[in-house]
Amino acid sequence: MDRISVFDIFKIGIGPSSSHTMGPWRAAQRFLSEINVPEVSHVQVELYGSLAKTGKGHGTDLAVLLGLLGDDPVTIPVEEVHSNVAQVQDTKILCLGGLHNIPFDPGKDIIFLFEQSLPYHSNGLVFRAFYNNGEGLSQTYYSVGGGFVVKEGEQDTISDTHLPFPIDMAEDLRVYCEKEGKNVSDIVWENELSWRSSEQIQADLMKIWIVMRDCIFKGCHTDGILPGGLEVTRRAAPLSRRLLAGKPYRNAGDWVRQISRGGHTFQEILKWVSCFALAVNEENAAFGRVVTAPTNGAAGVIPAVLMYHVCFSDSFLEEDIVKFMLTAGELGSLFKKGATISAAMGGCQAEIGVSSAMAAGALTECLGGNYGQVMMAAEIAMEHHLGMTCDPIGGLVQIPCIERNTMGAMKAITACQIALEGDPSKAKVSLDAVIKTMKETAADMNTKYKETADGGLAINISVNVVEC
Repeated sequence: MDRISVFDIFKIGIGPSSSHTMGPWRAAQRFLSEINVPEVSHVQVELYGSLAKTGKGHGTDLAVLLGLLGDDPVTIPVEEVHSNVAQVQDTKILCLGGLHNIPFDPGKDIIFLFEQSLPYHSNGLVFRAFYNNGEGLSQTYYSVGGGFVVKEGEQDTISDTHLPFPIDMAEDLRVYCEKEGKNVSDIVWENELSWRSSEQIQADLMKIWIVMRDCIFKGCHTDGILPGGLEVTRRAAPLSRRLLAGKPYRNAGDWVRQISRGGHTFQEILKWVSCFALAVNEENAAFGRVVTAPTNGAAGVIPAVLMYHVCFSDSFLEEDIVKFMLTAGELGSLFKKGATISAAMGGCQAEIGVSSAMAAGALTECLGGNYGQVMMAAEIAMEHHLGMTCDPIGGLVQIPCIERNTMGAMKAITACQIALEGDPSKAKVSLDAVIKTMKETAADMNTKYKETADGGLAINISVNVVEC
C-alpha cells in the first residue's frame, strides 16, 4: 500500500480544482522534466473524460499552459495567473519551461476530447512533444484527486518508505493507539518523522495554517463577482463586516483576535463558521491561493472548522493547530487508500464528505476525544454525506460547491459534539465500514453525477457561461 504523508494531503496551490487545475498543472511540470526542452519545436495536450467535459470551467487549459511555462502553483504571484495565460493567448508564443520560445495556440494545441476517456481514471491527459529532428515524446498522466498525479505505468507502484506505524485502515490506527498508549496525532507525528525533522514538521504545518488563515482573511475582504459567467456575488466580505460591526484591526492576526473576543451568540458563531468557509471557496473559485484539503473544491471545510476552534473554543492552545492538521491529514489518507478523494470517481462525497470527516475527527482530537471518539466523529460526518453527487453548474466550482463547504463544516462540528458525548464501544458503524460503503456507493453512482456536467444541477439549470 502507498505511504501518504500529511503533506501529500495538504498542498498549497491555486484554485479552483485540485483534480482539474492542480493535478494537470503538476503533470505539465513533470512532463517538462522529462523532455529535452531546447530541442522541442511544438507541444500539444489532449484532455480526456472529466478533464475535457468540465475543463473550461475548472481552468484545466490554463493550468497546463502555466505548467508548460514553468510556473509553480505554490510560488506564482496570484495576479500573474491570468496575465501569463493572456500573453500566450495573444502572442501564440509559449516560452517552454521559461527557457525556449515555441509556437503555441491554446485554442488548437489544447485539445478537448469530450467523448473519449482513458482506462485508468476519468481525469486523463496526454502531453506530446515534437522535436526539431522529427522525433517526439508522448506521456500519459492521470490526475487522481487532491492534486495527486499518476503517470501511465506507475499505477501499481509500491512505496519504499518504511514507517514505524504503517497505516492502511482505521483498525491499524486503533491497534497502535492502544498498544502505544498514544493519541492519533502522536502516532501520525512519529510517522511524519520518516520524512521530516520535528522542526520541519512544525514549521511546515504552521505554514499551511497561515496560508489557510490568510485565504480566509482575503476572502473576507474581497467584494465583487466571481469569474466564469455565473455572476455569483461574493458573500463572505459583507457578512464579515456585519459581524464585526466596525471593530478595528490592522492585519489578519488582529482580525482573528478581534473575532475571538467573547460575547458571541450561538447564531453569530454559526454565521462566522459559514463566513470562513465561504471566504476560502470564493477565493478558490477566483483562482486564488488555497490549501488542498484534501481537494480544492472542499478546501473551505477544514480551515473553517479549525478557525472555529481557534476563535471560539475556550480550551484552544496554539499546539492544537499541529494536532488538528496531523489528525485530519491521516484521516484523509485513509479515505484515499480505501476509497477515493476524486469527485470524478466518487462524486462530491469524495470531496466535501471526506473533508468533513477529516475536520470532525481532528476537532475531536483537539477537544480531548480518545481514539474511538475521533474515529466515531469521522464516521458520523461521512455517513451523512454518502451518495452526494458532483454536478457543478457550468463546470465551475461555485454552485453548489461553495455553499457545500459551509454545510460540510457544520456537519463536522456537529459530528464532533455527538462523538464527544458518545460511547465508541457501542457504535454500530466503524470508520472502515463507512469508507468501504463510500467506495461501493461511488462504484454504483451514475457517471453523469461524477463531475461530468451531464446530470443533476449541471443540466437542469439554464445558464449562459462565459468560457474562462
